[in-house]
Amino acid sequence: MMPARLLAALVCLSALTAASPAARAAPEPNRQGRTAPEAKPAPKPPSLDDLFARLRASEDPVEAKGIARLIERRLAGSGSPTADLLTDRARQAVTAHDFPLAAELMDRVTALEPDWSEGWNRRATVFWLLTDKDDAIGDLKRALVLEPRHFEAWAALGRIYESQEDKARALAAFRRAKALYPQMDKIGEAIDRLAPEVDGRDL
Repeated sequence: MMPARLLAALVCLSALTAASPAARAAPEPNRQGRTAPEAKPAPKPPSLDDLFARLRASEDPVEAKGIARLIERRLAGSGSPTADLLTDRARQAVTAHDFPLAAELMDRVTALEPDWSEGWNRRATVFWLLTDKDDAIGDLKRALVLEPRHFEAWAALGRIYESQEDKARALAAFRRAKALYPQMDKIGEAIDRLAPEVDGRDL
């Protein structure tokens, strides 16, 4: 028969082992006796650089449009809740055709976040709606200094130049947009329309 002291020591040792961190951390086997696999970490989203590279390489218009939307969503965030709120209110003002209010709101946005390229691009849109083409061009150029790959800004710049009959600059802007987003809607048509008139001239 086992002595009482030895029995008590074994019981105590068993309790300590069960309560140890190593024992608690050990994964429980499943019903088949195998250890459950550890959960895999969530995949890291592609960087903006990766998305622009994929956009340039894509030959599928549907795929390219999806990538372009992902890029637009990345560019749409200013990083400032206040600037984002003002931008959303400006969008609502545009929907209501209150363009002066939209311009005032976007003035505040660009003052708050002067390094946000999309803020300048959106204020340029408001200026275009106010038929203030010179200020729209100025804002688009500012947006492109901050983000030279902003294909929407290049396309908008091309449209404004074309409306002013500045076909050489319009063609150059459209070509920049196409280089960034080869599958962009109607860009190829604009280039085909302008190229015969412009090519051969000094830009």
